[in-house]
Amino acid sequence: MRLPEEILEEVELLAKNLDRSKTYLIKQAIEIYLEEYADYQIALDRLNDKDDEILTGKELRDCFGD
Repeated sequence: MRLPEEILEEVELLAKNLDRSKTYLIKQAIEIYLEEYADYQIALDRLNDKDDEILTGKELRDCFGD
């Protein structure tokens, strides 16, 4: 994988500051991105599903007892 020099420099600095490897940080960033993207896709699919029930914020909180 190739990264622009400025991004690589930031990753190297962060790795040094956190005492982690660049590989570890890049792997973590990709995993987080993929999880977020999956959540986004689910939300988008639900938004586009005309048969999916829409809950208000209150109804959602009531479902989880908050």
